Amino acid sequence: MDAVAEDPPSKTADGITEGSHQGFEVGQRVQSIDKGPNKIGTIKYIGPVEGYQGIWAGVDWDDGDGRHNGTVNGVLYFDADGEKSASFVRLHSLSKGVTFLEALFRRYRGNTTKEEQDEMYVLSASQKRVAIEHVGVNKMQEKLMHLENLFHVSLEYAGVSEPGPVHEIHGILPKLEELDLRGNLLPDWQAVGLICEELPALQFLDLSYSRIRISSDSLPIFYNLRTLVLNNCGITWKQVERLKKSLPVLEELHLVGNRLRTIEPLGEDASGSSVSSPGMFVQGFDSLKLLSLEGNGIESWEEIAKLSQLTRLEQLHLSNNMLKNIIYLQPQKLDHCLSNGHEPRNAQHKPFENLRCLLLGGNKIEDWASIDALNLFPSLRVCTVCYDHNARKKSRRDCTKTPKVC
Repeated sequence: MDAVAEDPPSKTADGITEGSHQGFEVGQRVQSIDKGPNKIGTIKYIGPVEGYQGIWAGVDWDDGDGRHNGTVNGVLYFDADGEKSASFVRLHSLSKGVTFLEALFRRYRGNTTKEEQDEMYVLSASQKRVAIEHVGVNKMQEKLMHLENLFHVSLEYAGVSEPGPVHEIHGILPKLEELDLRGNLLPDWQAVGLICEELPALQFLDLSYSRIRISSDSLPIFYNLRTLVLNNCGITWKQVERLKKSLPVLEELHLVGNRLRTIEPLGEDASGSSVSSPGMFVQGFDSLKLLSLEGNGIESWEEIAKLSQLTRLEQLHLSNNMLKNIIYLQPQKLDHCLSNGHEPRNAQHKPFENLRCLLLGGNKIEDWASIDALNLFPSLRVCTVCYDHNARKKSRRDCTKTPKVC
């Protein structure tokens, strides 16, 4: 049977009751062995399924491609994120992942996989495989044998689920500046920190397509990290707030596709514990120059106004949301609308005072008052309101002295 796609489990499956859970547990991140490394999810149930033999794992798949919502034949086993994002699978069809160094050695020192071999060929017009000439391939392979000279490592969908022997990481990758960990199985920010603390030169980290818990205010500090990518991670703004003390020199933060419809800054109560304060401005992130919130379903500009006191912010990417208008609130009116009895904004800084580039393509903005409001942003030089495939290129080039709207 196809253990991932079949629903409910087939009665013809072997009826051997598994005496243990083989090291798996509820809440664990896993990969599908049958469907390949890109099929990842979270175990939300382990146990019997009424009417079917053996032990099953109920997995909620990140890509939403399952068979049900955790209910089978009228019995609720768990709550899935989507109506058809879950399925039942045998435990032997799942992988618990590997350590960071195991994934590194497999990717950079192991034999090439069938998928990698296929990438070395193209099909001719007669559908025959023609080898691609790789200039300097032998030199590249020789370089990869010396991992200590690598500045960039890509371990996307490599099944990394734990740091492993962290004391060995620094000696193996002492010069590493960029690390791509998209689509892996690391459970929480502490595990990420154990890896990154051994990479003192690290400046770029991509954790997209992961589900990493950020549940504590006591988190490791990334002293040199300049760019953090958390696209499609299901992250909330409360979790983002918890990260800011860990990222003292962060310049770019990418949060695309996280369904971040509201921005809720965290304040502190009388005991010093973090509490949600929706009326406050976002504070901290003192080095942040670029923030991408594209594709999050944000509807109200009032949420965006909460970012107006990020004094170093130069680029704000808001494409493909659901914004209907643009409002530049003058300082006094901004205080009145958002303060709600909380500590007022810093009167020394104008709202969005250093914002030079604003990307708004793919929203629902139609009124001319919104276009006029762009002239009130004190430093704005580039703005896209219609969808523009070259928007990213524009945001990085020298801008003209007047706001450009297309």
